[in-house]
Amino acid sequence: MPSGRHIGTRGAERVHRTQSTVSQQIQKLEERVGRPLLARDRSGKQARPTADGELLTHYARRLLAIAQEAEDALARPAAAPTLRLGVPEDMDARRMSALLAGYQATRPGVRLDTVSGMSSDLQRQLAAGELDVALMKREPGSGDCIAAWREKLVWAVAASADRGLWARDAPVLLVLFPPGCIYRLRALRTLDQAGRPWRQAFGSHSLTGIQAAVAAGLGLSVLPAAALLPEHRVLPASARLQAPPPSELALVAGVLPPSLALRRLCDYLVAALEAPQAR
Repeated sequence: MPSGRHIGTRGAERVHRTQSTVSQQIQKLEERVGRPLLARDRSGKQARPTADGELLTHYARRLLAIAQEAEDALARPAAAPTLRLGVPEDMDARRMSALLAGYQATRPGVRLDTVSGMSSDLQRQLAAGELDVALMKREPGSGDCIAAWREKLVWAVAASADRGLWARDAPVLLVLFPPGCIYRLRALRTLDQAGRPWRQAFGSHSLTGIQAAVAAGLGLSVLPAAALLPEHRVLPASARLQAPPPSELALVAGVLPPSLALRRLCDYLVAALEAPQAR
């Protein structure tokens, strides 16, 4: 077994201290923990760690490893940027998910935090600085934006719908998004202008829910022409309801000028949405 002097000499060399200084520090540490850390023989020339000394050594090595880990982490490049994106509830969830997955595949070093909500809510979050950029459904030309796309809107009904849904002697049965949605606004304004009474037969926040209710024949709804399913058809001219005016899908940034990472996200979204059948 090495002597206490040898232990002190090697320890002093590793920490660049004198042997006497190391011995004093070990003694102070023993006084602090209230337990002996080295078991010495009567001559004081030989020493070995006690059980408490071995336990303390174990924790000391763990602390040194954590300190090195922290040093290594701080030496790495800065953390990946996080971009906060808002998308409207009334967009095709499957297509939107594929679009976002495609972006993450091209920019694995960027964290994309995506939230879904009504366009009116996304507008408030954008103004409050809670989002960096958002896709929103809105009135055409109603504000600045990075890019915008007109949406043709139609009255959608089930392919096998009975004309009783829109008969003039009864309220028109409607399938509607919640208040604040431009599709709902278009439907109600069109009916008001025509002097037609209406009644909500079904309501949902999601495009999928609205599409399913229309397909089941629960009522009429205003939808983008691109959102019609094979189970749908456009309301026939015999219903004597004007086609609703178009809406707009706009990409709006909340931070100007945008960062490089945000510009790249916006460029990707514009290219993806301008691709065939992207909307």
